[in-house]
Amino acid sequence: MVATETVTREIAGAIGVGLRAPHLAAFIADRPAIGWLEVHAENYMGGGAAPAQLDKVRRDYPLSLHGVGLSLGSAEGLDEAHLQRLKSLVERYAPCRVSEHLSWSMAGGTYLNDLLPLPYTEESLAIVARHVAQVQDVLGRKLLVENPSSYLRFRHSTIAEPDFLAELVRRTGCGLLCDVNNIYVSAANLGFDAARYLDALPAMAVGEIHLAGHAAVRRAGAALLIDDHGSAVPPPVWALYGSALRRFGAVATLVEWDKNLPALPVLLGEARKAERAALATLGDHAAAS
Repeated sequence: MVATETVTREIAGAIGVGLRAPHLAAFIADRPAIGWLEVHAENYMGGGAAPAQLDKVRRDYPLSLHGVGLSLGSAEGLDEAHLQRLKSLVERYAPCRVSEHLSWSMAGGTYLNDLLPLPYTEESLAIVARHVAQVQDVLGRKLLVENPSSYLRFRHSTIAEPDFLAELVRRTGCGLLCDVNNIYVSAANLGFDAARYLDALPAMAVGEIHLAGHAAVRRAGAALLIDDHGSAVPPPVWALYGSALRRFGAVATLVEWDKNLPALPVLLGEARKAERAALATLGDHAAAS
């Protein structure tokens, strides 16, 4: 199955969900109604049955590739072999979007099992911009860069995170993936205003929004929010989503749920909530987009 024989069009403001292995058979057999699906690119870079199964899904749904392994912030440069594997996926599945994280996860040829934070400095901005430009040149398309969830602030950071992202857009022409849950988590952990963060992002660059749940824990006696994608979207994140819609308009939205994965109807119910939220916020424009 080649990409030209599959679904290629996606409505701009469509609501999607992350496609995870326990739900794969249901999407192939039952084809439940949903605007689009997102997969983690690295899960389909090997052999076996997974790539062929995704071919079947791709016949019926627009697809987005979300990477977790490019390590855009690594000072030593990108893994060329990994980038070529991503290019092969893009050529095979013709996704409606390709995205990655503002983070690093590789050092000395070793991949770490986390998305690690960057100091926001001119030096790190130059590194990330160079890598984003390289990825876009190899893929021949725009990359969306996702804002991280934050649990610490580097003392020597000189650029605010939304300003860092805005300058990255200016230098490379990339797009942004606005993770609303990440903004809420980071604002709670670091004590900044989430609404002001949204206002500082370049609205025309935002090509996708993510929604998810988070966990509240205590560390050294202090409250901390963890972006674990392990529960339903909570009310304050829905409220911030409304602010994001008013700022960015009818943008494609994804509901992420990776831990404590629920039954598929529950996940699809969260997508329906996102549709209702968009309609309540944007009215007829959301329905027509």
